Amino acid sequence: MEIQLNLVQSAALALLLLSLGEWARRRVGFLQKYCIPAPVIGGFLFALLVLLLRQTGTAQIGLDTSLQSPAMIAFFTTIGLAGSLASIKKGGRLLLVYLVVCWSLAIMQNLIGIGMANVVGVSPMLGIMAGAVSLEGGHGAAAAFGPTAEAMGVEGATAVAIASATFGLVAGSLMGGMTASFLVARHNVEIPEKAGLRGKLAFAGAVAKNMTAGGSSDSADTAATAVAAPGEEAPGKNGINYANLLTAALVIGIVMVIGMTLGGWLSELTGFSLPAYVGAMIIALIFRNLNDKVGWVKIDDDAVDLISKFSLGFFLTMAMMSLKIWELASLAGPLVLILLVQLLFILAFAVFVVFRVLGKNYDAATMVAGFIGHGMGATPNALANMDAFNSRFGVRSERAFLIVPLAGAVLIDMVALPWIVWCMNWVA
Repeated sequence: MEIQLNLVQSAALALLLLSLGEWARRRVGFLQKYCIPAPVIGGFLFALLVLLLRQTGTAQIGLDTSLQSPAMIAFFTTIGLAGSLASIKKGGRLLLVYLVVCWSLAIMQNLIGIGMANVVGVSPMLGIMAGAVSLEGGHGAAAAFGPTAEAMGVEGATAVAIASATFGLVAGSLMGGMTASFLVARHNVEIPEKAGLRGKLAFAGAVAKNMTAGGSSDSADTAATAVAAPGEEAPGKNGINYANLLTAALVIGIVMVIGMTLGGWLSELTGFSLPAYVGAMIIALIFRNLNDKVGWVKIDDDAVDLISKFSLGFFLTMAMMSLKIWELASLAGPLVLILLVQLLFILAFAVFVVFRVLGKNYDAATMVAGFIGHGMGATPNALANMDAFNSRFGVRSERAFLIVPLAGAVLIDMVALPWIVWCMNWVA
């Protein structure tokens, strides 16, 4: 039996799964402690259900995920609106350091893939497919480079690349928050009162519980007075109203259109593909700084935060619930071993190198969560990891939320893509 959900049904299902994930994250100690993102919880549970129905021959479920892309672009636009020239200047050196570790990861992932492929007796090209192509590159690079590898004579390269990207997507989402939480506890990292421009923010409507896990009810009540959930009225501030929300949504919509148009124009002009969400984020950054100087429109930060959190949760839930987990079953034992070694390497690299060179502080821990997210999966997973990690402490690292997407979306490709092409020609 085939079940095909239309646009409205798929969107409603995504909202249901996101709500389920939020509910589970607030009530299950393990999920709360290790900052597992709510979209991963709800979306992955549905993906497991789809796998079960498919493997038993009961049903095959199709989804319409057309809304995933605009929701993703909207989220990146809100990230741009949260930035300012001052914050980018402050993160200048840190951005360069973060880029160097990302480039180093891409180089090592291919070397590990090629080396392990030789050890286990499979084509080195498959090692590259299970390296920077699928891990730091994600599903997009997997779909692009897989056919190229097959044209060079390696059968099944596309399936291997896509399956490896699926493994990385899940592993990166599960391990990012866990690793960051471990680093905070292991190094007694001080949680700042304020991070970046806006300081304490509301997350998931349960920040007070997350901040006082295992504490007394008195301390929970104290924390609750300091941070309000999205849509609720914080002390000394007006609650979000219709006018504020409409203004923020209008600005985000206009910036999305301009950013997407800019991305398409630059791609035609230079031949360099600029993702639509990156163009929108750049335009949002420019608008934010110009608007700060000339005051065209008053944008309520709380309204932008609310749209940001909703769009992030919605599009990532859609991405997770549409995972084809059965692709992992096609991985042979040697390929599984390669992927496990890749996972162990990035965890060790993040703990012993990345966290230290980024400063061994709260920003560094947040960026580690993001680094593992996009180093194994994709930039959206990195942002979800950081959001879940920050929500535990009620403090958002604005520096991390600017640096990680800027590096992960485009700047990494300056080294990673030429390196992948060179490696493929080297082993062909």
